[in-house]
Amino acid sequence: MAILDGGLGVGVWGVGVGFGGGGGAAPAGVNNALVFYYYGSKAGLIDRVLARYYRRHIEALAGALDGGGTLRERMHRLVDAYVSFIEEHRGYPRIVQHQLAGGGPFGDRIRENLRPLFEWTREALSGLAPAEGPTAARHLFVSISAVVTNYYTYAPALAPLWGGDPLDDASLAERRAHLHWVVDALLAQLERDGVDESGQEDAT
Repeated sequence: MAILDGGLGVGVWGVGVGFGGGGGAAPAGVNNALVFYYYGSKAGLIDRVLARYYRRHIEALAGALDGGGTLRERMHRLVDAYVSFIEEHRGYPRIVQHQLAGGGPFGDRIRENLRPLFEWTREALSGLAPAEGPTAARHLFVSISAVVTNYYTYAPALAPLWGGDPLDDASLAERRAHLHWVVDALLAQLERDGVDESGQEDAT
């Protein structure tokens, strides 16, 4: 478990270094001998780390929806949990983008692990969105994911443009507030489309 925790805690672990084909050094703080003893190879470790990352992703989001409340309250808790999770694993959006866009060796593993997250999210948003069309849950899944994770993907490029560190505490708090504004704007439009505060279509 300590090895997996170490892997989950490594920010830009796989981009250009640790996600190469065989061989190479293990991620920082992870002993090569233990990797091969427990997982057979670095690839075996990465498989487990990816699976654990996506499982924890679902657990974090599911926990946010526990406790009921209005649609607005649940969506704000969901986004808060999503942001907190990505802040703890902020290198992973770049790893995933790098692997999928560049045809990396772990693209198939990412696609396999993405499926349960997508299915869980589609079910969780089923009361919020129709099954088909431009406001379907599948689009909300991609849109919410992008608005949360792309900030961390582009952060290195934003610093000189913004004149400050986009990942310092003040910037992250401001970004979180912006995401809550996005949720309110999204819900306002859905309400105009006939979805009530319980998450059900208004029959009136």
